[in-house]
Amino acid sequence: MKFATKVIHAGQKADPTTGAVMTPIYQTSTYIQSKPGDHKGYEYSRTGNPTRAALEANLASLENGKHGLCFGSGLAAIDAILKLLSPGDEVISTNDLYGGTYRIFTKIFHNFGIKFHFIGLDDLSKIKSCINNKTKMIWSETPTNPMLNLCDIERLSLIAQENNLLLVVDNTFATPYLQKPLDLGADIVMHSLTKYIAGHSDVVMGALVCKDDVLADKLAFIQNSCGAVPGPMDSFLVLRGIKTLHLRMERHCKNGKAIAHFLKNHPKVGDVYWPGFKQHKNHGVAKKQMRDFGGMVSFNLVGNKLEDAVTLVSNTKYFTLAESLGGVESLCGHPASMTHAAIPKEEREKTGVLDSLIRLSVGVEDIDDLISDLEYALDKI
Repeated sequence: MKFATKVIHAGQKADPTTGAVMTPIYQTSTYIQSKPGDHKGYEYSRTGNPTRAALEANLASLENGKHGLCFGSGLAAIDAILKLLSPGDEVISTNDLYGGTYRIFTKIFHNFGIKFHFIGLDDLSKIKSCINNKTKMIWSETPTNPMLNLCDIERLSLIAQENNLLLVVDNTFATPYLQKPLDLGADIVMHSLTKYIAGHSDVVMGALVCKDDVLADKLAFIQNSCGAVPGPMDSFLVLRGIKTLHLRMERHCKNGKAIAHFLKNHPKVGDVYWPGFKQHKNHGVAKKQMRDFGGMVSFNLVGNKLEDAVTLVSNTKYFTLAESLGGVESLCGHPASMTHAAIPKEEREKTGVLDSLIRLSVGVEDIDDLISDLEYALDKI
């Protein structure tokens, strides 16, 4: 089954009682049992719900995985992965990652004795130098948030396999339409479904996908025991959004390319971060493991003045100033004060998150309107 068919049909079956084509919203907390332990596959909706199960099966198929698990948010999914670890374990992570991930690493799980090393994962020698007998996991975002750096998943997987480590890939920015980490050797793929996969800025949810049965059982035990699961209505909304994922991603990529080239040629814009540029340091990796280059673009302003960044993001009309990304509407954000405020300034700036850095989630609107919007905002500086 090809991808465009999977998004519509994978995990989906007509309702056996009514023949409904769309997966129903099973808005129930519990299920009848004819006698103790004798039920129709569901007993309590924290453990399993038919709407959620359809979504989990769909996601597993899209990632070429075997098991999908959904959570109440992307961070809840991250939390479940980290609960695979024990005090004293160590994790090697990218040094350019979502601020919420950094926060849960350093402010929550560090307190339980987990040690994190933040390095550039495109430097294989640094990774190898950090590995010791306590290392249990490599955590990767690719492309990263917000600097759009990439790491070679296949090469990371070889290091992980050689050292008996779990390789986790946050695939939120790319989605399975652009990139399939499990095919490249990753053990777990993590998503904030809130973003591109749901695609309409109307739901918060996270997911994990893997192939290994034992690993899936461990994650499912954590999912059920800790209870950070989504409800059936949210699961339905994500299933509905997925059906146009391939169409939306094509337009996101097309518009993202046009915006990146517009910004690159503007006199008030400094560095533009978009992996489609041949000058991007990871362009070769992007070409190798991605179908296209995505709809995320970050850039600095000439002079690196905070007030200039504030002026720009406060004067756009179609690029809405808001948290999050990946919806059909274009969004702009100021990472230093919004998504990455949890990361200390000195740490942010080491990875390029300067005061004037602006992150764009380029939507599916008419490209001429989007360019005119940015032109107007840049003229205000």
